[in-house]
Amino acid sequence: MNGSAANVSVIVQFRDSFTKAVIKNVIILVVGIFINYINLSLIHTFCKHQMFYMNPRYILFIHLVINDLIQVNVTIMLFVISYTIYRINICMCWVFLLLAVVATENSPLNLACMALECYSAVCFPLHHLQVWTIRRTLTLILLMWTTTTVSATSDLVITLATEHLTIVHSQVFCLRHTAFPLDVITTKRDVTYALFLVIIWITIFYTYFQILLTAKTAGKDTVKARNTIILHSFQLLLCMASYLAPALKDLLKKLFPKNSTDILFVSYIVVQVLPRSTSPMIYGLRDPTFRKYLKRYMLARSS
Repeated sequence: MNGSAANVSVIVQFRDSFTKAVIKNVIILVVGIFINYINLSLIHTFCKHQMFYMNPRYILFIHLVINDLIQVNVTIMLFVISYTIYRINICMCWVFLLLAVVATENSPLNLACMALECYSAVCFPLHHLQVWTIRRTLTLILLMWTTTTVSATSDLVITLATEHLTIVHSQVFCLRHTAFPLDVITTKRDVTYALFLVIIWITIFYTYFQILLTAKTAGKDTVKARNTIILHSFQLLLCMASYLAPALKDLLKKLFPKNSTDILFVSYIVVQVLPRSTSPMIYGLRDPTFRKYLKRYMLARSS
């Protein structure tokens, strides 16, 4: 608890000037509106055409988009609250944080599932439809949410079981380490993230090397597969930053305490915003079928 209190006191001591705070919030809101517009357009295009929600690849893609939509809006609310209300009731903070954490942890898992689906389609095309049914895809999505929800809510359970019940009446600056201040939670988080990192990277490397090998063996053009690997890897690296960011932020805030708010702002842009802005480009705009229907929707809107 003392470490968390020290971190918050540093943030209070070196709060942004009014002008700087306004600039940061305007940037976040403009970027958020842009991402929401693109993502809502993708969701609308998906819902309007039955061919998309009968295909497991597009179901996983739109789940990633919906997940990003939730994550972006919750974190933007937390960002604005941190500059306006500043401190909120810890119970409200828990709700926001759990939604943000679950959505953040879902993204890399969803990428791993998309890699497996792509691997199955390229390497085992005859069995792909039997393996990747709509029901199994939806079950996989439910399993993702269950895993990340259990992981996130365990922080709340440990906090309620350890802290005095009067904590529910406290007002906090809503950060994860202030809402869940116990060292055992930090240790659990680090172990969980390390496990996720290992499993997801093994899945990504194995599936895409197998895709390249299959493409070369079959004499197919590997340029598209190689480009897909590069883009997937880039987005995965951005998503994985959410697993490494807590430790890095703590280190930077200790080294540069006067720049704590700037560190939080840059971390938010890199860890939370950038991965959510690349999903439409990688999966929606690069897919010729989805791009065709999305273009029709955008033209209809503009006319």
